[in-house]
This record gives sequence, structure tokens and C-alpha cells, in this order.
Amino acid sequence: MHRIAFYVFPDFQLLDLSGPLAAFQRLDQLAPEQAYDLRVLSRQGGGVRSTAGITIDTLKPGRAMLDTLIVVGGRGAHRLAEQREERDTVRRLARRANRVASVCTGAVILAAVGLLDGRRVTTHWRYAAQLQRHYPALKVEGDRIYIRDGHIWTSAGITAGIDLALAMIEQDLGLELSRAAARELVVQQRRSGDQSQFSEALALEPESDRVRMALDFARAHLHEPLPVERLAEAACLGTRQFSRLFRAETGETPARAVERLRVEAARHRVEAGHEPIERIAAMFGFNDPERMRRAFVRRFGHPPQALRRQARRDTRR
Repeated sequence: MHRIAFYVFPDFQLLDLSGPLAAFQRLDQLAPEQAYDLRVLSRQGGGVRSTAGITIDTLKPGRAMLDTLIVVGGRGAHRLAEQREERDTVRRLARRANRVASVCTGAVILAAVGLLDGRRVTTHWRYAAQLQRHYPALKVEGDRIYIRDGHIWTSAGITAGIDLALAMIEQDLGLELSRAAARELVVQQRRSGDQSQFSEALALEPESDRVRMALDFARAHLHEPLPVERLAEAACLGTRQFSRLFRAETGETPARAVERLRVEAARHRVEAGHEPIERIAAMFGFNDPERMRRAFVRRFGHPPQALRRQARRDTRR
């Protein structure tokens, strides 16, 4: 049985705790025997108030060894990082853990303890530059869902903690149970750690209903040809009027926006499975694999095969 301890503090972010905690708890229903012993710790124990105003009962740290220590984030993380007694507590816990992780600004705490020096790390995109500035020995990659560097794991904020937990479940218990936990949580199978924190669909979110109608149509028909005339028809506008409005609201041409949506959708399949690249290219409307390869290089700086190899390496670590 894997012993997992979450470390919280006053003004912690409730979802940074409840998201990954729920993922691990789902294994009670799915695994043949109890897979995880879960506990929530704080330096003094007792009730600890979250930023949501909800108080969580916690235990004082004991002396038992841990399989995993997860430090959550929240407004109080920066205050905790400045308090010597809190840092010492986290340091002692980390020494007894085989795997140490942070969610969101929990990375600030691990950095203050000295656990992240020289490592690749991530955090919520809003705090990435600040983390890098305050701790120059870190290699902060602020546009990643989660990163594993040795026995240290760091993730972005809020829902990224669920992706982190699902990746740990996959490492501990295998892919099938990780997928089963994702289904129980009603989320897609965990996002790859190297996936961007930003969705292309969100980046393209326009103001007008007409452009939204066209984008919704495009997302539902990525496997089909999507010339500008077809998108304009979905928006109930003339082609020239639609093209001007689309560019004004998204900063993109319709063709480039469709490519972005196709590349994002295709990347999930490239990294998550073993389907031939040719089949994935056809599935998402690329005329041929070479066209998809060029689109991947433009968007991610690497071809599909390189991203697949990296995803497999991350899984084996």
C-alpha cells in the first residue's frame, strides 16, 4: 500500500488538495485491494482554513516513511516559504519520502527548501516568471501541465493536480487503473506533462456568436475539409465579411485557426497511443502526414514522432 501525505497550510487552495485526493481515493473502488493510505498533514495539526473558507482537519507529521509527499499551493504558500519552522517541517517530510511533488505554488515551498535546485519544474503560468526570478537555480517551464525530474514532480495549478495524480497512479499501478480512475472522475485520460497549460480553443475564444458558431462547427468536423467558405456558411455570413470579422476577433486567419485546433487534437492522440501517424493525420483532416509534421513543427518545434518518444520516456521514468 502506498502512503501519500498532502501538506497544507493556512490559505491553501482547496482544489489543489481535493482534485488529486479524489483521484487517489477512486482506487478504493477500482483496485482489488486498498492501494493508497491517504492523509493530510500540517505543521501543528488540527483545523487548517483554505482560501475558500473551508477548514480541513489535519494530522501532525509523524516519523513514518512516505511513498509520496505532495505540497499543495495557495495564497499562503509564499508566507510559508518565509517561515523557518514550516520549511524545516517540509524538509524533514521530504527526506522520508520516495517521491516529492507540488501542485501550483507549492513549488515555491519546495524551492525555498532547496529541493528544486537545478531541476526542471513548473507551476501555474501566472507565477512562473516570479518563481524563476526568485530562484534562479531552477529551470522553470511555465507552460507545462506537470514535469517529472527524477523523484521530484511539479504541476501547474488547479485541475493540473488531477493530471499529476493520474500520472502517479499510472506509475504505481499501471495504465489501465489510471484510465479507470480518469473515467470515474469524468475527465479525459490524463494530459501529457508536456502539454501546454493553454488550450487552443480557449486562446481562440471570440466575442461574437457568429465566430463562435464557426469554431464550434470546426471542432466538430476536424476530419473534414474546412475551407473558409464552409466556415462562413456555418456562421451565416458572406466569405469576405466572415474573414474580416474572424481575424479582428481572434488575430488569426480561419485557415491558421483550423490548423491550431487540428494540431491540438492530434497531439493528444500522438502522445497517448500507438496509432500510426498516418492514421492520426487522416483522422484530423490533414491531407497527408507530411502536412501534419510541418504543422507540429510550427506549433511545438518538434515533429509528431519526437513528441511521442518524449511521452513514452516520461511514462517509463
